[in-house]
Amino acid sequence: MNPHAEKPISLASLVRSLWSNRQLILQMTKRDVVGRYKGSVMGVMWSFFNPLFLLAIYTFVFSVVFKARWGGTLPESKTQFAILLFVGMIVHTLFAETLNRAPGLILNNVSYVKKIVFPLEILPVTAIGAALFHAVVSLLVLLIFFVVLNGYLHWTVVFLPIVMLPLVILTLGAAWGLASLGVFLRDVAQPIGLVMTVLLFASPVFYPITALPAVVRPWLMLNPLTLIIEQTRAVLVFGTTPDWDALAAYTIVAALVAWIGYAWFQKTRKGFANVL
Repeated sequence: MNPHAEKPISLASLVRSLWSNRQLILQMTKRDVVGRYKGSVMGVMWSFFNPLFLLAIYTFVFSVVFKARWGGTLPESKTQFAILLFVGMIVHTLFAETLNRAPGLILNNVSYVKKIVFPLEILPVTAIGAALFHAVVSLLVLLIFFVVLNGYLHWTVVFLPIVMLPLVILTLGAAWGLASLGVFLRDVAQPIGLVMTVLLFASPVFYPITALPAVVRPWLMLNPLTLIIEQTRAVLVFGTTPDWDALAAYTIVAALVAWIGYAWFQKTRKGFANVL
């Protein structure tokens, strides 16, 4: 197989690559997750305790210290603000963790580029796989916390994978694009952290979208995290069904972004070895 040959960029080739390399993706994702806690006493258990500690801190600070309230027509418990905040943090962290790593994925795996024929397109997939693992653990902690406090769980939680899937697709497309750009433009990694911090405050993480003036809300909806955060809260906390029309439109855009990111990555990958 010629590593410098033109790579396919169709959606069909993307699906085939992900399917044929599924075992390798799982192995590398597992190695990524385990390697993060290598040498620690509790190992992967930290992935459970970290969100547990964060949720406990959020609950204490916002329900006891600040006595914060979310607002709206639904009755609120003392811990609801912390739960709603934690939902937003989980969604933002999934997005931010993947994109913060994306520009360095090829740079940190030069051996895969130069020495062997390797499906480089799966590197962003393993990055989002590791981030998704931690997001799932955090969501599990949140669900346990919700059940302990309320004694029930909304049946609409079954829609959670459907709500999160479009964000995963969009994030993967952005990761492919940034992974390629990071090879040719090393400075692209520097502003990513700042952009993610801006997105944290420009997303309805610490506040409901209804807290903003009506004239501002359409602009906030351009934020790729806004709809997913709002819909995740809807199915997990408020027990309402998702906005299917909005999710369908988001999924179409996400699929387009993923294809563009993948096509860009495939078109530029033959130049990686020359630059590295």
